[in-house]
Amino acid sequence: MHILKVFFGVVGNATALFLFLAPIITFKRIIQKRSTEQFSGIPYVMTMLNCLLSAWYGLPFVSPNNILVSTINGTGAAIEAIYVLIFIIFAPKREKFKILGLFTIVLAIFSTVALVSVFALHSKARKLFCGLAATVFSIIMYGSPLAIMSTVIRTKSVEFMPFFLSLFSFLCGTSWFIFGLLGHDPFVAVPNGFGSGLGALQLVLYFIYRDSSKGSTGSIKKASSSSTAATADESMEMGVAKPHQSKQSMAISGAQDGQP
Repeated sequence: MHILKVFFGVVGNATALFLFLAPIITFKRIIQKRSTEQFSGIPYVMTMLNCLLSAWYGLPFVSPNNILVSTINGTGAAIEAIYVLIFIIFAPKREKFKILGLFTIVLAIFSTVALVSVFALHSKARKLFCGLAATVFSIIMYGSPLAIMSTVIRTKSVEFMPFFLSLFSFLCGTSWFIFGLLGHDPFVAVPNGFGSGLGALQLVLYFIYRDSSKGSTGSIKKASSSSTAATADESMEMGVAKPHQSKQSMAISGAQDGQP
């Protein structure tokens, strides 16, 4: 049983790392253009908070036998922090201050959870408090693709929902869900079970609408390639596109009618 738990923990680490590294495409573009364009920095800040809380929850003095939870989420927090700093450097002044303010709030929330759990709570109460905090933000993070899923259903096209991102979201959620079940840990199993279910729905939608997407892709004009490329980059990040940009890109492409 222990070997199985470790196995699924290692698989969960590998698939989660893929998801954390997916936005590299977008940040390469941001650095080259020296502008954040219409990209949103909010998902990176919120993902960083989720990683910080989950990494804290996995520490031995909070939740024994969950060190694999800490390793990947600690790594994820560092990666997301780099994304946030790059975004702040190249963002317009107004967006820069907004993300910087949100970044400060996130650090304050994490510091509060950490300090309260260390100095005010002990044993089971500490695990419960940290587990609930991590669970809430994990569900929020996993729920971010809901907007892109609704777009797929509305447009009958999977152009903005990459297959491999959906696949690895499913594999990541499933691996950690089984890890949580084997370790009898609801704070790991519940949010990742939710993520596994959403990942499965994305795959189902992909196989339902993939043929329709091929037909619509063939009708896209060359003049719209730069706009659709920006949106495609954003779709690699589990819903970071600003709604008005997605609509604009879809209108230009002529292949669609009309994520956070």
